[in-house]
Amino acid sequence: MIPTWIWVLTIIFIIGLLVFDFVFHVRTAHAPTLRESAIWSSIYVGIAVLFGVGMFVFGGLELGTEYFAGYVTEKALSVDNLFVFLIIMGSFKVPREDQQKVLLFGIVFALIARTGFIFLGAALINTFAWVFYIFGLILLITAGNLLKPSHDDEGENFVIRLVRRVFHTTDYYDGDKLFTMHEGKRALTPMLLVMVAIAGTDLLFALDSIPAIFGLTQNVYIVFTATAFSLLGLRQLYFLIDGLLDRLIYLSYGLAAILAFIGVKLVLHALHENNLPFINGGEPVPVIEISTGLSLTVIIGILVITVVGSIVSPKGKARTAVVNLRRYSDEYLDLSYTADPVERQRVYDEMVEAEHTVTGLPPKYRAMIKQPELLRENLRRAHAEQEDFFSI
Repeated sequence: MIPTWIWVLTIIFIIGLLVFDFVFHVRTAHAPTLRESAIWSSIYVGIAVLFGVGMFVFGGLELGTEYFAGYVTEKALSVDNLFVFLIIMGSFKVPREDQQKVLLFGIVFALIARTGFIFLGAALINTFAWVFYIFGLILLITAGNLLKPSHDDEGENFVIRLVRRVFHTTDYYDGDKLFTMHEGKRALTPMLLVMVAIAGTDLLFALDSIPAIFGLTQNVYIVFTATAFSLLGLRQLYFLIDGLLDRLIYLSYGLAAILAFIGVKLVLHALHENNLPFINGGEPVPVIEISTGLSLTVIIGILVITVVGSIVSPKGKARTAVVNLRRYSDEYLDLSYTADPVERQRVYDEMVEAEHTVTGLPPKYRAMIKQPELLRENLRRAHAEQEDFFSI
């Protein structure tokens, strides 16, 4: 049983980190550099690791192992969140300088949503042992869904279409304002709409992530802290691995394997604790139970194989180059995305590097390019604009 004062200190510490993040990094709109993102990503991961070491020291081997198993799993699922965030912000064309604010909102909302699901899940588990069957089934279904084709465009979902139909909205941003004056009336900006889209996906991801971590530990304090620390630093991680997200072509398979593994673990645990009258006459079923140590080993092993396989895969490298080439050319030409000369130069340099990579690809990989004529025209315009800029 975790004392109340430890809960209070932990919550204050987490809120303090979020406030610090907003005041010193997000309040002033800017596009973070790679160095800034790397430093702060390392700091947040370091804080999470130090907390885990503290769990080993003060809580023992079992609690420490459960924490790290939960943290690694939730961190992997958080990276999958980043894919959807990338799609949403791309579909709404969120200016680069304002993306940090959207991400921080998404993190805060995700933390609030998952905290609610954590305590709801804990209450259900304490009251109804058969909930483990439900959680296991949810994870197995989710694992199957991850094997389907990649995420569709989440930006224009039903809620957003309904908001656009009912409320007066604009098609342009007014800085980071949620509301602005348009045609003499108060209107919603795309900044508010993108936050609604992010919040909706946060709720969907919470339905997957909370059963997953409850499959590794039923200690509510560990579930909460592992979830919270996996979300902290997600904003910096987004900018750090922005160009690498598309290379992780096998991540969905790895996450599917992890969720399926935890789903099976939950079902086995449910059978071991069974009290449903139509299963084994309401008596526990003598089945093997998977230890937390084995779970942590399997999870880390799957992630290592998935990430390494994606990075060294020729198809992964080709897909990354093609996607980046199109994205960077679009971003460079879109002054609403960023008008900062330093950021535009960075985007241009990334575009040129991706262009060289794509030029050297074998024909079978260049065939991955959709609408090649449009891409060539955008590249021509981007190079022309860059030459005009330096000729002034």
